[in-house]
Amino acid sequence: MTDRKNLAYQIRREASELAKDRIHKAPYQPPHESNGDERRFGESSHYAMSFTKGLKHDDETGLVKRTADFRDFRDAINIGQIKPFTDNVSASLNTENRKWEAPTAGFVFDLQGPDAQSVTMPPAPALGSEELIYEMAEVYELALLRDEPLQDFASGTSNQKIIDACARLNALQKSSTASLTRPRKTNAKGKIDGQTLLRGSSPGVEVGPYLSQLMLMGNDIASGNSKAADGLIGYGAQTINQRVPVATRKNYLTDWSSWCAAQNGAHLRDNAKLFTNKPERFITTPRDLATYVHDDALYQAYLNACLILLGHKAPFDHNFDLLSGMGKAEGNNAGGFALFGGPHILSLVTEVATRALKAVRYQKFQIHLRLRPEALAGRIEKADELEKKYPGFGTLFSDMRSALQNNRSGKTSSVLDEISAINGGTLLLPMAFQEGSPMHPSYGAGHAAVAGACVTILKAFFDTSAVLVGHRKTKTTFENVAFRTPAKGDVPVQFSLNGADLKVVASDAPLTLEAELNKLAANISIGRNMAGVHYFTDYYDSLRMGEAIAIGILEEQALCYRKEPFVLSLPRFDMGYEMQIPNGQVGFA
Repeated sequence: MTDRKNLAYQIRREASELAKDRIHKAPYQPPHESNGDERRFGESSHYAMSFTKGLKHDDETGLVKRTADFRDFRDAINIGQIKPFTDNVSASLNTENRKWEAPTAGFVFDLQGPDAQSVTMPPAPALGSEELIYEMAEVYELALLRDEPLQDFASGTSNQKIIDACARLNALQKSSTASLTRPRKTNAKGKIDGQTLLRGSSPGVEVGPYLSQLMLMGNDIASGNSKAADGLIGYGAQTINQRVPVATRKNYLTDWSSWCAAQNGAHLRDNAKLFTNKPERFITTPRDLATYVHDDALYQAYLNACLILLGHKAPFDHNFDLLSGMGKAEGNNAGGFALFGGPHILSLVTEVATRALKAVRYQKFQIHLRLRPEALAGRIEKADELEKKYPGFGTLFSDMRSALQNNRSGKTSSVLDEISAINGGTLLLPMAFQEGSPMHPSYGAGHAAVAGACVTILKAFFDTSAVLVGHRKTKTTFENVAFRTPAKGDVPVQFSLNGADLKVVASDAPLTLEAELNKLAANISIGRNMAGVHYFTDYYDSLRMGEAIAIGILEEQALCYRKEPFVLSLPRFDMGYEMQIPNGQVGFA
């Protein structure tokens, strides 16, 4: 027993040394650095480029009313305790208003994986940069496309709204003198088209349908009366339905009065008006995807994906072949369960979520304090008033407005012309949520950081080269649809909406598990952009920071597996880079 105690202590020390000396892949290695907007546009500009939601705002300009309130807010953030947010911030939220969400989480320590402050993100695009103009254009375009069918986000689309959005974004990128530092997916000609529009940034996300198959398909539930196309996921003896409620086709915060109320922290959500009384349906439009990410349990999509893959007996990574009978090795009388089995990955894929949330909260509050897109749209709307009150400053927003108003391709209207038309005259960002954005800053994104962490765990355990295939039953029907290594008679397939139901059809391009997991992470993250609450950079950098956190946890856990040799490998979100994690000292008694 003494030897066991000493070995356990040794392993913990090894993990601590590993964590202390770990150097994360640039640019996710500290020091922490913001874009400087809080300093440049501070007291004299009423902190116009900082997150101020929940403080009191001026009805005329939309800026924080008393700069002292922001200074108190920033002091409370830096102190890192809950009490100052109530005692010291003079315009703090009261019981009638919404509360700031977990502003102190980034100060908490963990005993496993990277510390919340040992990872970081590069500075967000600053005011005056062409990249900020471009990603604001993307958020406006998504608002215009909120009720278009996701099946129209495809090559050769005839959907004119999607065609126009692509044309405007291509024209805007062409006019930029600086390339985007967070690359977007494009077609073979380097252009954005219906197939690549806001797909994300990782390998395979541009292949096949916009929506990941893991957000549609089900598995065999306990009763045995369900197929993958039924969209029902077995969760023990219970069932998870992939369908979502149907939200009313209405946009919010498009008038100045409701916009100001939201910035002041008013409770505006009313589910009785937010949803229709129609039956639930599979995710069909960007609004449906926004509905999913409005109320999800954050790691929900990845737990569901894990249940789907386990239910269909998707192959584990080949490195698991000789471990606890989980792989292809025959003749083993010991199978995986608590170790290298279903319960192991099911708990781990959710465990990493809280670590990612703590790290991203530190970035949100302590470092970047980035304003939400809805607030930036408010600055664009009031650019002329801001210039009158703060000469030389409002022009930065009017320049942004001009860039978006003058950006046309052919006969298409500008994105701001289209926004003004649906808003009844304002340039405010149409929001999918009545209350607008959450009560925490924009950069980084919690959903994206959790996506990066959870999907990395799934990549580590499952064989990411597996393909979604079905066995041909007739010329047009397929059975045994699942992610697996194709066998004789298997055909690459995908799920397609057929009215209110799913239909299995042959796929032109094989859909690999790696691509569909990357797509799943992008869907959830960019689903928040579809709601209007995040920018593209929030997704891009948070995803990779979440990946770094999960890899750190896997590296430290690998030290604990001393009996059986294996090397954990996983493809990263950046093209062509594979991570390999060897285990601890093999054969230690």
